[in-house]
Amino acid sequence: MKRRIFGTGALATLALAGCSTSSKFKSYNGPVVSSIVVNKGARHLYLLHNDEVLKKYKFDLGFAPTGAKQIEGDGKTPEGTYIIDRVNPNSAFHLSLGISYPNRADIAAAKAMGKRPGGAIFIHGEPNDFKAKGDDWTAGCIAVKNDEIEEIYAMVRTGTVISLWA
Repeated sequence: MKRRIFGTGALATLALAGCSTSSKFKSYNGPVVSSIVVNKGARHLYLLHNDEVLKKYKFDLGFAPTGAKQIEGDGKTPEGTYIIDRVNPNSAFHLSLGISYPNRADIAAAKAMGKRPGGAIFIHGEPNDFKAKGDDWTAGCIAVKNDEIEEIYAMVRTGTVISLWA
């Protein structure tokens, strides 16, 4: 009888161990991320609590990394001040946080050129379905490693201000 109890317990333990997988959804209980600063030239993204740097990350940009995004398809990453306006747990790039580009000024500037401003600019992880080739491979987004976007995703809330500069 005791052997049977041990066998059942061992099976339950093995079953639970087989089901345990690490989740891409992390928890964070530290200081609030009050803003994000992106230095495109240095390739550093900073998560700040007031004036204190909580975390710093290296990243890749769009395939045309210099200059501010102006129109759809230009491969540039926006410059200016925006907000994190959405999260995507089912991103094609592991996880992603949406940036509120384009704003009214971006739309007006593109319209004045007879073009569309584009959109769908995110901070995101690595592609789910293909391997990124080289540096600055996105269409205008900010790409970090998957373990880094997991941290960022846990720490940053919608409404957080993000400033992107050359």
